[in-house]
Amino acid sequence: MSIPPVPDMIELLPTEGEPRQLFILLHGAGARAADMLPLATSLQTAFPAAAILLPEGFMPCDGDGSNRQWFSLRGLSDENRAERVAAALPLLQRLVQQQQARFGLQENTLALAGFSQGATLAMELGAAHDGMVGRILAFSGRYASLPSGPTDRTTLHLFHGSLDAVTPIEQMKETFTHLMNLQSDATLDIATGVGHELHPALTAQAVVRLQTCVPLRMWRQAL
Repeated sequence: MSIPPVPDMIELLPTEGEPRQLFILLHGAGARAADMLPLATSLQTAFPAAAILLPEGFMPCDGDGSNRQWFSLRGLSDENRAERVAAALPLLQRLVQQQQARFGLQENTLALAGFSQGATLAMELGAAHDGMVGRILAFSGRYASLPSGPTDRTTLHLFHGSLDAVTPIEQMKETFTHLMNLQSDATLDIATGVGHELHPALTAQAVVRLQTCVPLRMWRQAL
């Protein structure tokens, strides 16, 4: 299969055969796609038949045109965060659906991963469109606003550092408790002594979760 390159996107494709899984990795604000390569290479080693895509953020970073972001941080507050994320979601939805069609893969073979601002966008897509992707890997992220209903057709894996000063671990624990009360399909892994970073301990745990965690919906179907 001949796959044309996509502008402004790093692509790691299988060396043989057609892709059987698809990962899309979203960097944080003020970064570039290449910053997600440590996670991408770990995924490529564990899943050699996967296509792994690292797109650039939708807009230039505030005050730094050399880097990218998914939505503006200028004047960002708890009051306008949800509005800004909602404006970016249709672009992400289109990107996911275009790449799904490009590779001819089913939703349950897709995974969306993100760090920080990228994690927020991934989490919000899962809340808005449950089942659009099979898994979400959210590193050091947060919701723009907590979901009002469960996410049960997408498995959500949360990864966080205990010393995160941007999104404090207490806030993430409260978020996870909220998800459990909704009976969402979610896990939370915390790395002790780690701050707001895409730490190797967390990327390694992400691979473990992907390889060993059976989605809750499958357990429910079996029962």
